[in-house]
This record gives sequence, C-alpha cells and structure tokens, in this order.
Amino acid sequence: MILEVATLHIKEGLSAEFETNFKKAEGIISSMKGYISHQLKKCVEARDKYILLVNWETIEDHEIGFRTSNEYQEWKALLHHFYEPFPTVEHYK
Repeated sequence: MILEVATLHIKEGLSAEFETNFKKAEGIISSMKGYISHQLKKCVEARDKYILLVNWETIEDHEIGFRTSNEYQEWKALLHHFYEPFPTVEHYK
C-alpha cells in the first residue's frame, strides 16, 4: 500500500467553496482502480490549508492510472483552480 500525502494551500477566502467541490470530487477518486481510502484534514493553525491523504494499492495506480485518466480531468476542473501554489505531493510506504 502507498500513502499519497498532498499539502493543499487554498486561495484566501475560498475554503468553503473548495470543500463543497471536494465533496463532488470524492466520488471521482474513490471510483478509481487501486483506490483504498482517503481523508481530507483542515489545518488548525492556517485556515486555508489542508492535507489530503490517499491510500492506493500501488504508486502506479495514482501516478499513471488516476493522473492519466479522463476522471482526473474532471478532478482538475473541480479543484485545481483553488490551489496557490500548486500542491506538493509525496508518496510513503
């Protein structure tokens, strides 16, 4: 199992809208091959900062299967315009 950890910095004042869109995006990621589970956590100290934790069966399920899919394009359209700067994404065993 691989844990994807993404640090998300949301443009100031857009956290509520981001959370609404993320609820829609959850259905996309959870339908992908190799997806196991995820959590979105809001930072206590910085109001527009989150971490996204996603468990995948393999790193390829995330980096190839998800990121090269049509579903990823939907994910991008829902979420990527909220980020500033673009998220740092790392993988852990």
